[in-house]
Amino acid sequence: MPAPDRMRVLIADDEAPARRRLADLLRDDPQVGEILEASDGRMAVQMLRDHQPDLLLLDVQMPELSGLEVIAAIGAERLPLTIFVTAYDQHAISAFQANALDYLLKPFSDERMHAALARARQRLADRQLRSFGENVARMLGARGFADQPAWPDRLIVKSARATQFVRVADIDWIESAGVHVMLHAGGKEVLHRIALSELATQLDPQRYVRVHRSLIVNIDSIVQLEPLSHGEFDVVMKDGARRRVSRTYRALLEQRLGQSL
Repeated sequence: MPAPDRMRVLIADDEAPARRRLADLLRDDPQVGEILEASDGRMAVQMLRDHQPDLLLLDVQMPELSGLEVIAAIGAERLPLTIFVTAYDQHAISAFQANALDYLLKPFSDERMHAALARARQRLADRQLRSFGENVARMLGARGFADQPAWPDRLIVKSARATQFVRVADIDWIESAGVHVMLHAGGKEVLHRIALSELATQLDPQRYVRVHRSLIVNIDSIVQLEPLSHGEFDVVMKDGARRRVSRTYRALLEQRLGQSL
């Protein structure tokens, strides 16, 4: 695989001293390339569209448009990796609902910023590795190897202590755990530092189906469906867990099962 490109980073903050400090910290990182700056929310939206940075350092309180309004203008699904950098902690829930990578509360230490950058580098490297693998799979398919599996057979799960390899087929269900997910596989729980929406793109949609905004289940691990009121169901998994199927995702589960519930 080719070496990862250096990150293009956009700093969106209306305070010039705050932008200077962040830029100085970024320059200490050899994997950071171009550093862009926006002094208000409207400028941030334009620069996001024009330059498509890899990483966004986003303040919440800005003139023209707030940080949350910037997200609304671009769309959370089209944002780059985003770290909120703000003096206000009441927006943390909204930030994580937008799949923010991290939330730095001012004043923060240099070490805290470097840790957030390390997470961004790792997440970007994981994305590039996945993109590289997808390109290889497409090339093999174009050469007559279309029957090769397109979905990974294991997940690489990193923690401070070790790197684990979790077989995808062993995963019974997956639930949101803050900005990360908890994998339930063979009666064990494994914390995976990835957003549920991003992990969903890595799983075979014929086997793993989203049944709630915070839940993905392995169809092969469902042993029972129990109807509730108002069109909702509980799924009972083979490990004994009981989880709710929301009305929003019911049609998707019916489509995967090939029958109405």
